[in-house]
Amino acid sequence: MAKEACIESEPPVSRVMTRRPVFLSTILLSLILTAVVADAAAMPPIPACALRDESGFRSKSHCSSAHLPGEVALNPRGLLTEDALAKTFDERMEHDDFAGAERVLACAAEQIDAESDWRAHYALVRRYGVFEYKRNNIAIALERFECALQIAKEHDERPAIAKQLKNIGSSLRRMGNYENALDALLRSLEIQRALGDPAVGPVLNNIADVYRKLGRSDYAERYYRQALDVFRESGAPIEPMHVYVSLSELAFARGDVNAATGLLKDALHDLQTRAGEGGLRYQLSVYAGLAHIAIAGGDVQRARDYCADGLALAAEHALPIPLDLQLETARADRLGGRLQPAMVRLRSALAEQQEGSAMRAALSHELAAVLKESGRQSEAFEVQARATELEMQELREQSGQRLAWLQERFNAAERERENASLREQSRRRMLLLWLTILSAVAALSIMSIVFVRRQQRTRLAAAVRQARDEAMLARYRDQADALGQDRDLLQALLDSRSDALCLLDADGRVLAANRAACGLIDTSRDLLLEHPLATVLSDADAQALMAALEGMEDASSQTCQFADMAQALQVELTPWDGGDGLVVLTLHAAPVEAASVDDAVGQRLHAPADEPGDQEADAATASTQGEDDPRAEFRRTLVELMLALVDTWERTTGSNRLELAEKSRIWRVNIDDGRLRARAMERYLSVSKLPQNPRWRDVLRSAYFVLAQCTMEPAARHDLQRRVDAVLAYTRRDALV
Repeated sequence: MAKEACIESEPPVSRVMTRRPVFLSTILLSLILTAVVADAAAMPPIPACALRDESGFRSKSHCSSAHLPGEVALNPRGLLTEDALAKTFDERMEHDDFAGAERVLACAAEQIDAESDWRAHYALVRRYGVFEYKRNNIAIALERFECALQIAKEHDERPAIAKQLKNIGSSLRRMGNYENALDALLRSLEIQRALGDPAVGPVLNNIADVYRKLGRSDYAERYYRQALDVFRESGAPIEPMHVYVSLSELAFARGDVNAATGLLKDALHDLQTRAGEGGLRYQLSVYAGLAHIAIAGGDVQRARDYCADGLALAAEHALPIPLDLQLETARADRLGGRLQPAMVRLRSALAEQQEGSAMRAALSHELAAVLKESGRQSEAFEVQARATELEMQELREQSGQRLAWLQERFNAAERERENASLREQSRRRMLLLWLTILSAVAALSIMSIVFVRRQQRTRLAAAVRQARDEAMLARYRDQADALGQDRDLLQALLDSRSDALCLLDADGRVLAANRAACGLIDTSRDLLLEHPLATVLSDADAQALMAALEGMEDASSQTCQFADMAQALQVELTPWDGGDGLVVLTLHAAPVEAASVDDAVGQRLHAPADEPGDQEADAATASTQGEDDPRAEFRRTLVELMLALVDTWERTTGSNRLELAEKSRIWRVNIDDGRLRARAMERYLSVSKLPQNPRWRDVLRSAYFVLAQCTMEPAARHDLQRRVDAVLAYTRRDALV
């Protein structure tokens, strides 16, 4: 524009020769204009990437009060000042007001009048990069940062160069291009240290993040420590939080749970003492990290305490609960058996429509686990599928951003090369154009081939998985059909027997019954199966049956009589050969006798007494059993395990053995002389009182219940597991299963 003005102001040659004063003044003016043009030419031009596109501006000014958010300071000409731009833009970005921040940037772009004001262009382009970075448009943000870097390099502004190299490294790290990100960050660190800039903490932190992504934990920890020292020296209360969390994650990854927990507690202490209300949101994330480590260490109660502290802090200050705290709270509830609260919390968190596919995928995975443990398999499968889709979406977005950046870099390089060639060699314009087209076609062809091959591999892998799953499902169906046929055959075989038989468990629940038994009891098989037999008997017959069942643990057989039925029945109970306390009940029609009803009632329960000779034989047998008898050793091991279980339960929970029997629902609690007792369980606490046919499976179930419910030291847990393994070893060796 200045050069054109100079040409237009030159007078015709005839007038210059005829009027000397005008000629001299014209020469002087030409010299001045030439100096101005030379000075302008000495300054590097503003890159094309930094020039605004005025076609996108509306006729109405963006700097009007109707478009600017809130009260913004303008200069006397009605333009946004640099300080007002920085302050207003930072405030809008801090509150995630992207619409307001965009209007501030539009106002700043509108007030740039001269292309020679490179600092204004640099500030505008840099803030546009920050704006797109916050909105997760990493490819666009990277383009803005590279443009700002180009402006800074052309004017040799080293602090600006270091800052933009840091921004470029952070963007490349977000896109997964870790090698180039590390190169940019190391160059930024070198420039900042050469300038003596004390604010090198963010660069050190970003370098550590990249090394961590590259799997170099030693380098990552070293740079994290350096960044932490820098932040502490500067007295910044918030910036060290990311470093604390990252160091904690590194310690946790190498198995040092105590160090990881200590780092997070240090971060929490710094936030509570130094950050004030500004660090409340960071405290919530720290509580989530502490809960995650506690859950990984098996301390679910401690994790629930951390989550409760975080939720209380959020409720006290009316803060939005971050998704990571929601996730750890729901996970602690699930592991603690509180499935319904966990489900409600996860659904509420997913319904908030917050950004971040990775965190939403983690929430969906946890919801699928809760639904699966609740028995809602179909819903769990659907939620799991949505979680997988969210993960794939995250990967697609990251790959798309990186591909867009690479494509933009490629196109920019091609355009620059084409422009340079056009300026230098106008004769090769067509050739360069064809080369550009061929290069683009080649790149698209290569990407198409890679995409098609990847799709083929994906479809092939999906087909293989589907075939394998279908084969597995078919095998399961065949096995289920075979089991159903075997069950029908066994039931038919049982019904073919003439004697009436029932299979009961130790509590009198009917596990199997044949047709003859159903006929004598005069009850359908559906009412008998999976229900206690006492529910279809009278009170007197039920008491006789339960008394006989209680005596089965120390007797080879028991007999009783069902008299309050249409036909009196003689009942014989014998242990099942399969063990585990199951009882075979045989029913016979009782012979008609002339005895009185009282005599019949008196003989309902009859346990055959051992003959004196049998008692003497049993005593002799017991006396010959030494300490090396496997059966006697098994009985001692079983009693020792039960004593250890009761002792662990009482020490860890502060409750007694009756609560263990009641909460486990394994041992029956009776009322004896007006007080509660667990007589069946107490018999397993002494070798002398242990039944002849002990229900060792119930003891193992009690052991698993205590191991799952009680919080104990690793040594105590290992001791209990060792005793459980010893009982299992004896049962396998002696064929007691």
